[in-house]
Amino acid sequence: MAASRGGGGGRRVVVSGMGAVCAAGVGARKLWEAARDGVSQIRELKTMRPYDGRIRIAAQVPDFDPAAYIEPNVLPFCDPFTQFAVVAADEAMAQAGFGRKDVAGPRTAVIMGTGIGGMTTIEDGIYRYYVENTRPETLSVPKLIPSAMPTTLGARFSALGPTFAVGSACSSASQSVGIGLQMIRCGMVDKAIVGGAEACVINATIRAWEGLRVMTPNFCRPFSMGRNGMSLGEGAAVFVLETAESAKARGHEPLCELAGYGTTSDAKDPVRPDLDGAASCIAQALDDAGLAPTDIHYVNAHGTATHANDITESEAILRVFGDYGREVPVSSTKPIHGHALGASGGLELAIAIEALRAQIAPPTINFLEFDPRCPIDAVPNVARPHKIEAAMSNSFAFGGVNAVLIVRHAA
Repeated sequence: MAASRGGGGGRRVVVSGMGAVCAAGVGARKLWEAARDGVSQIRELKTMRPYDGRIRIAAQVPDFDPAAYIEPNVLPFCDPFTQFAVVAADEAMAQAGFGRKDVAGPRTAVIMGTGIGGMTTIEDGIYRYYVENTRPETLSVPKLIPSAMPTTLGARFSALGPTFAVGSACSSASQSVGIGLQMIRCGMVDKAIVGGAEACVINATIRAWEGLRVMTPNFCRPFSMGRNGMSLGEGAAVFVLETAESAKARGHEPLCELAGYGTTSDAKDPVRPDLDGAASCIAQALDDAGLAPTDIHYVNAHGTATHANDITESEAILRVFGDYGREVPVSSTKPIHGHALGASGGLELAIAIEALRAQIAPPTINFLEFDPRCPIDAVPNVARPHKIEAAMSNSFAFGGVNAVLIVRHAA
């Protein structure tokens, strides 16, 4: 390990609790077990209205009843993306050992990422207006805005500190976590509720993604020969961050230390990934954590199973890691939980944290054959016991927004 802990300077920050909602169900444990065991949660697509598109599969949250988790006076203000976030946040707070009002006050931030926001509410309102000739639901505006999610959580936990949404496409959740880390480090706040949520596996969104020709009609196969695209997913992942000193003072054992964060912009093509941007982001996160590439023992890749992304991400890892980039276990878990857009970085960070704690590198499932253009160890098909002292999670988004997070064992 590198000599200094907390290469970014300032106060050390730990993850005290986390929660998740995804296609595996409610709970971070269900997400991890599906990823570890390589059980895909991508199923036959179900939509409220008939769908006439080509893609008929997605990773949807099964049998989700928001009324079982959210109070009747709160639920009318919650689009599904906010519903998922509330449930995940409740789990994260409970695991962190906090009651609902224990983080109340101006020293707690709420920073949540989403790529789109209340897309279900948007589509429902448009359908009612143009097809049914009725007006949209009265609460449409406060439900659909991206800030509905963090403000709902802020009210739930009486958090009076900085509260806002991050909208950076597929890097949204990862950036929100990184911003929370930076705020605590510099003393701006003492605690932060961070993560991301998305709920847009609906007709218009799927059709729009189909238009980009990046969706697979059958199997998502990151880094493998024969890959032909991604599958959409939905869900939320939420983390409670605090200082290591705070957790120790209250006798709480954190899940891990949040050690490093890097974020860069390609400033080039809106949809095509860029080697320089991705590589510089990885290097920045390592520098922030005070770690060398060989200190990283598992990488949860962005790994969309699109042709360009997987090649570029592999090249970026090799550029920064050198020959070690061919040895370190690198897996994409998107064939498990789908590409959940603004929530993906959160779901993948949760898996990276569990991989660190369990000392297991989860697999890249549906892997057929090694692709020489992706010369990395993609942990094909079967999980692998592996000594992990530090793990990395990559998010490389449309628009060229990159974010990388690093976690390690808490001292």
